[in-house]
Amino acid sequence: MTADSTPWSLTENASLQHLNTFHVAARAPRLLLINDPNVLPEALANVVGASPLLVLGSGSNVLLAADPEGTVLSFANTGITALEHRTDYTLVRAGAGVVWHELVMWSLAEGLSGLENLALIPGTVGAAPIQNIGAYGVQVGEFIQTVEAWDTQEQQWVRLEQEACRFAYRDSVFKHEPDRYLITAVEFRLPLLHELRLDYAGIREELTAMGIELPVSADVANAVIAIRRRKLPDPDVLGNAGSFFKNPVLPLEQVNVLLQHYPALPVFPGSDDSNRKVSAAWMIEACGWKGQRDGDAGISPNHALVLVNYGSATGEELLAFARRVSASVLETFGVPIEPEPRLVGAHW
Repeated sequence: MTADSTPWSLTENASLQHLNTFHVAARAPRLLLINDPNVLPEALANVVGASPLLVLGSGSNVLLAADPEGTVLSFANTGITALEHRTDYTLVRAGAGVVWHELVMWSLAEGLSGLENLALIPGTVGAAPIQNIGAYGVQVGEFIQTVEAWDTQEQQWVRLEQEACRFAYRDSVFKHEPDRYLITAVEFRLPLLHELRLDYAGIREELTAMGIELPVSADVANAVIAIRRRKLPDPDVLGNAGSFFKNPVLPLEQVNVLLQHYPALPVFPGSDDSNRKVSAAWMIEACGWKGQRDGDAGISPNHALVLVNYGSATGEELLAFARRVSASVLETFGVPIEPEPRLVGAHW
């Protein structure tokens, strides 16, 4: 059976090296590829049954610290449709298997705004709501109207509106209940025009260097792409999952104490006036980890948040290296830092 001619296909003893951007050489007892989400309930009942289930898109937000048990599920539905055009926005539906960056570029080609700061983030549309992916001052949850999923607990199709998704910084209801909702499609409310967000991580400076004084959304996307390509290694060349560590959100009082000792520590707005987000990258670099490696596990020399696999590191070795980095930051600054990716086969 081929991926493009059948509703689903099944592979026994499947390699997962192509389904995780760390390129960890993990294997799964079974890999179930879904091309048509309508057959998902039947496939789950007849193929998966009561065995453990792990959903993988491109694996850009996961670290396989051990071989998963049971069945790995991957979606290959890649349609993008404009469902509704209004005077100020368009409602867009994308299948879970759509490559995220392709959706961003499609939206810009259609004259839509909102996703430009999220250009070049690796992964698929189905994975985007889980981590509430974000970059350069924007989070995807701001533009999600509805998430369509199969609820494995209630055994029924559900449509979760934005509020029900409980989006927060790198967080959502899907992250707290990782095995409950199998996301098959996401609907986005994308404005025709909106206020561009330029005051984060050098976007204005990049636009100036590009000779652009009055940017539009596509210009911002191009600036973000240029910045990301300079700072972040290409997962196809060097195994990584983008930013591995989250920027910690701390009480304002603790941040003020840190700034007394480390006035150069970058601080960003938090969720409200009572807290602030501080730079994990700055603390990791201050502890001397940027560019360090142990065997094939290490931290990128270009960005301190990026854990990398230089070749044949196992997931267990990558996790052990990340834990050493985190312990060092905690010892030096008294601040715990946590991973963004989901850990499979281990706990943080």
